[in-house]
Order: sequence, then C-alpha cells, then structure tokens
Amino acid sequence: MKAKKLLLSLLLIILVMGSACKIKGKEPQKFEAEFIGLFDTLTQVMGYAETQEDFTATVQALKDDLEVYHQLYDIYAGYPGLTNLKTVNEEAGQGPVKVDQKIIDLLLYSRESYQLTGGRANVALGPVTQIWHRYRSQGMDDPAEARLPKKERLEEAALHTSIDDLIINEEEGTVEFKDPLMRLDVGAVAKGYAVEQAARAAEERGVDHLLISVGGNVRAIGARNDQGDLWRVGIENPDYSVTDYLAVVKIQGMSVVTSGVYERFYVVDGKAYHHIIDPDTLFPEDRYLSVSIVTPDSGLADVLSTALFNLDLEAGKNLIASLDQTEALWCMPDGSLVESDGFADLLVDLN
Repeated sequence: MKAKKLLLSLLLIILVMGSACKIKGKEPQKFEAEFIGLFDTLTQVMGYAETQEDFTATVQALKDDLEVYHQLYDIYAGYPGLTNLKTVNEEAGQGPVKVDQKIIDLLLYSRESYQLTGGRANVALGPVTQIWHRYRSQGMDDPAEARLPKKERLEEAALHTSIDDLIINEEEGTVEFKDPLMRLDVGAVAKGYAVEQAARAAEERGVDHLLISVGGNVRAIGARNDQGDLWRVGIENPDYSVTDYLAVVKIQGMSVVTSGVYERFYVVDGKAYHHIIDPDTLFPEDRYLSVSIVTPDSGLADVLSTALFNLDLEAGKNLIASLDQTEALWCMPDGSLVESDGFADLLVDLN
C-alpha cells in the first residue's frame, strides 16, 4: 500500500448510465461506480443491472468487503480497536500477536508466493523497502534534495528480511517475528489478494457480471452479459505521451494487473528510481518499463507482476509457462513488447 499523503475520504460516488428504473422486457442497463480511499487509490466498478438500486447494493457490499481488507492490511495507519499489519510490525518482534484470520490467510498466501517466485516476491523485505519509501517520499516532496540510500545501509537492512523469521501459528491465530528487526511490506500482494477475496464474496452473493478495478488491479466476474460477450481491458502505456494502450485484452472471470516504472518514482541526478526493489541488488532495476499479467486469480496476478520485474526475461517466461491460464506482456526499455506464448489469443483486434 502507498503511504498516506492525504488520505481521501471513503466517499462512495455512484455514476449512473442508462435507466434508473426497472423496465419490463428490457435488457439490464449499464451502470458505473467509483469510490476513493481504499488502498489509497481509485476503485471503479462497471456492471449491468435492472435498476440503479440493485447495482448500488452490489457496489456497496463490494466496498464494505474491500474496506475490511484495506484496514487489516494497512502497514502505515492504525484503526481504533483493530489489530492490523501496522500493529504486527510494531509488536510481533516482542512476541506472538493475535490477528484476524484474514491476516493469517494473506501471510500464508505470501509465503507460498515467495516459494513460487523463488524469493522475488518477499513480504519480509520491509526493512529495505521502508528505507526506499522514506527516501522516495522525501525526494518527491523536495526534488532538489532527492538522494539515494547508501548501499551499506540497505545491506544491513537486508540481514533482517528472511521470510523464515515470520512465524505463523494457524492454530493460535498469531503472528510473530523471530528476528525483532524484521518488518512486513505486503505492497506486492495485498491489494490483488483483497480484490480476489472481495470478488469471490460477490460471486457467492450471486453477482454474475461485474468488472472491478482497484487502482488498475482488474478482476472480472463472469462475462459482460448473459450473451457471453467478453470484457475488454486496456493495458496502460508506460509512456504517458502516447494515448494508445499497449494492448487491449478480452477476458471472462480473469484478472489483469500491471506493474510499471511510472507508478511511483522519484528522480535523482536526472535518473528515475521506481518503487519495485530487486531483492538481490536492493535497488530498482531497469529491465522493463512495465509487466502485465492475465490470470484468473488477482492475488497471483499482483505477485507475478512484481516478481517478473525482478527476473530476467527468460526466467520470467519459464515461470509463466509453468502456470495454467496465465499470460504476460513485457514492455521493454526501448518500448518494444514481448508476449508470453498464449498472450496473442487474448488480444482484441482493433483494426
């Protein structure tokens, strides 16, 4: 999650398109909604319903679910009466901390993701990413004084990033750090994982057709309508001077997540440093401008979009090839595109 500069109020804004009343014999109408603040970003929802009231109820239930995950997974802010990941970072080095099952589930998933990606997605990298976060925030606030952290300081912090020091007691529902200097940073997984869980809860409530975007983490529920028309999702171009998407993909019940150098960065001596830290070099690397993932699980998509940033192209291709129903698109430093073997099958022909 991003640090809170100005935490936007959790204001639900319903934007209605089409009829607001049920019309017998008519097709369901298209509606859109936006709300701001959760995961410090903009959430957009698109779907079809017979009435505005039906759609509003669907969106409100989705928002309520996301808000629970937002508060539990926040590492920067506390909430009255709630033990969240900020609490865990502050207290788990002193002994077991009792937490909500949703935190246990996220951390177990994160540990599995660490194994899947060969350590390229490590929620225990917090001691290193916290340093970068402070330097990036200071550099963005005062560009003339932007500086890089010293390599020695990063190396010292990296001594406290072993995921083996994260002790999860499922039976007791507790989390503990064996190394008291370890800290969690779930930015590479929490938002996608939360979107996936909220989408599954919506499906259990009977939602059949919905497109959810939480700060660009996209999850489709079903197809666009009962006729089976697919949702279309544009993949943003990291070059803001270009209005065209890198690609437009068609999906049903899938997720699309992109990580890019343009999302959070600051500039030191004319060079931009983005927010994705390589666990080997402890610095942001310049392998790609963006990496996009299409896969059914939004949590996995979030993890992979970060992990592939920290893998060379061949290793990233091999990882994607090992996973079912998973494709990737790499935007290289020169702007050229590299697709995984099955990515072309997802593309919308815009000609």
